[in-house]
Amino acid sequence: MQADLILKSTAIFTSTGDETLAGAVAVTGGKIVYVGPVEGAGALKGPDTRVLDLGGSMLAPGFHDSHLHFFLSAIYDSPCVVFCEGRSEQDCVDALAPLAAVRPKEEWLVCHGWYHPLWADPREPSKQSLDAVYPDRPVAMTSGDLHTLWLNSKGLERLGLTPDSVPPEGGRYGKDENGQLTGLLYEAASDEALPKVFAFSEAETCSAYRAFVKKLNAQGITSVCDMSTMAGSGPDLVREDIYLRLQQAGQLTVRVHMFPTLLDDLSRPQWMRRTFTGETLRFCGVKQFSDGVSSTHTAYLKEPYSNAYFPGDRGCTVTPPETLRRLVLKAAQQGFPVRIHTIGDEAIHQALDYFEEARAKYGPLPAGQNCLEHLENFQPADIARLRELDVLAACQPPHMVLDPEGVERDLGPQRARYMWPFCTYERLGVKYAFGTDSPVVGIGSMNVLYDAVTRQSPVDGSPKGGWQPHEKITAAQALRAYTRGSAMAAGRLSELGTIEPGKLADLVVLDKNLLAIDPQEILSARVVMTLLGGEIVYQAD
Repeated sequence: MQADLILKSTAIFTSTGDETLAGAVAVTGGKIVYVGPVEGAGALKGPDTRVLDLGGSMLAPGFHDSHLHFFLSAIYDSPCVVFCEGRSEQDCVDALAPLAAVRPKEEWLVCHGWYHPLWADPREPSKQSLDAVYPDRPVAMTSGDLHTLWLNSKGLERLGLTPDSVPPEGGRYGKDENGQLTGLLYEAASDEALPKVFAFSEAETCSAYRAFVKKLNAQGITSVCDMSTMAGSGPDLVREDIYLRLQQAGQLTVRVHMFPTLLDDLSRPQWMRRTFTGETLRFCGVKQFSDGVSSTHTAYLKEPYSNAYFPGDRGCTVTPPETLRRLVLKAAQQGFPVRIHTIGDEAIHQALDYFEEARAKYGPLPAGQNCLEHLENFQPADIARLRELDVLAACQPPHMVLDPEGVERDLGPQRARYMWPFCTYERLGVKYAFGTDSPVVGIGSMNVLYDAVTRQSPVDGSPKGGWQPHEKITAAQALRAYTRGSAMAAGRLSELGTIEPGKLADLVVLDKNLLAIDPQEILSARVVMTLLGGEIVYQAD
């Protein structure tokens, strides 16, 4: 057998252990056929074999973002939307000016990224500041965590919302002391509005997807899990139609694993399971929400928040518990893997109860992997239950360093000790995977690894020594979570996630051996090359 490609490196990380090896990897027909000493690859070299000597550059499995929102990531990264985190409400209003100058006046002005807990005055914004500048055109400002939508009066009018409007289950319309709409839509109310706001043309959407695919490849990312963004019963934004257009044009150079919304009506997941079974575009399960986020006290806790807004403030469920239980059992009966957004400790506890009941009633999944998403704080005994129930923890290390001081204000120092417990996962044998939740944070692959290993901000290196340093992990463990772990989350470990014979040749080449450098140097590492099925889809200049 003649190999199409042979890659030599003195630092091959297969994601099956803790060390790198010196040797070669051979690829034929898009799959790995050999991993071992350089001499052994010689028998596979033919006259047409391409040989790349990478020297000391690290060769690893392609990175796999186990949780992102593709539509929003692509659109937010496009000329259709402006980004602004800002230091104030007015900063975000001012940021719209360049977009307002080029977008048609009848179309929405959209901004993403505001996060009021980090503002100098951490009060929530309102429609008044937007109305003062944009009284005659609709404006929508999505929060950095994607759980709140901030509208002006024209935007509320465009959506047909009035003080008498009834929000969807699991959602809320903000109102002032006079009962008037503030312009803020929370949780399911925001989710319901998003598809109407993001009604961009097909040409704009396809262009945004193409650009985002290239951006993923430049980060060494060869696979993603595209998660539904919709809570409750609203439509989701998993756009299989756009993926098909890109695939037909030969422009889908990342493997996409689709997780649409879990509803009572399972006809769409059933159709997608029959239809999308390919190596590049595949249906892998369904997704729902249990709770919200800690920053707005909508993550669901067993005990009240340390800085409670009112007596007994424990957050809330976005999907009513009995509804979510029914949906999980219904999906289990049909053999669908389920992934559930759970941030608060009581949301996690309840979701594990539902998985336990489903497993007792219908047995283990025939294929795929049940997962909990985010898992920011725990009732300690529930960490071991993840392993006992074979539930994978899908985590996003960059979330951990966004606002650790805010987390401790919300939960207090004792509960904070059980947040993002990566080292405990390793010790207890819990399956876990890494991703970003893009566009909540960017897709930077080195940030994912740096944050997990150092538990420090990539911006300023704070806090010194790392936040909750007892939960630090090694670079090898972080790489496994970002490759092998994410392949498990997608239910594709037999095909992806490690460098082994028989696996698809999805690979990344880094200019530094991450296992041989100081963790502080991880951020300076660069992707040299990305390969999908043995074909180069990105190469640095």
